[in-house]
Amino acid sequence: MNLRIDRQVHIELTEKEEQSLKWLDRALLSAAEIEQENHAAVSVQIVDDVTIQQLNWQYRQIDQPTDVLSFPQWEADEEKLSIPDEPTILGDIVISMTRAKQQAAEWGHSLERELGFLAVHGFLHLLGYDHQTPEEEKRMFARQEEILRRIGLQR
Repeated sequence: MNLRIDRQVHIELTEKEEQSLKWLDRALLSAAEIEQENHAAVSVQIVDDVTIQQLNWQYRQIDQPTDVLSFPQWEADEEKLSIPDEPTILGDIVISMTRAKQQAAEWGHSLERELGFLAVHGFLHLLGYDHQTPEEEKRMFARQEEILRRIGLQR
């Protein structure tokens, strides 16, 4: 399995938060394996609420912070192009650490589980999954839970 993860952290993290990011990587590797995205690459940015709110406004015209944003390289109906011997770039995932910590506390689970969930959620959006209809939501959320269960990050 080859998933290249380019992870950049744009905020100061505690040692525990830094350690939690390993689960984010494990969740993405699991998602890539289950989705059969061999030889692919994603970029993951860890930011604060101010930064993600700016991006949310810039790209979605929603003036509030959110937990995760995905910026796919390809449209859902578009064929992914690749260069021989180079990973196929799937896109960018931006995660608010501020939101992740708040949501982990609200849901009563670990930061590792929340970061894994947000990473997988963003990854599936890069692959064209969505949750605009009840059917899409059921399919996407079932897939997320399957991926997270596989690495021991179930609720």
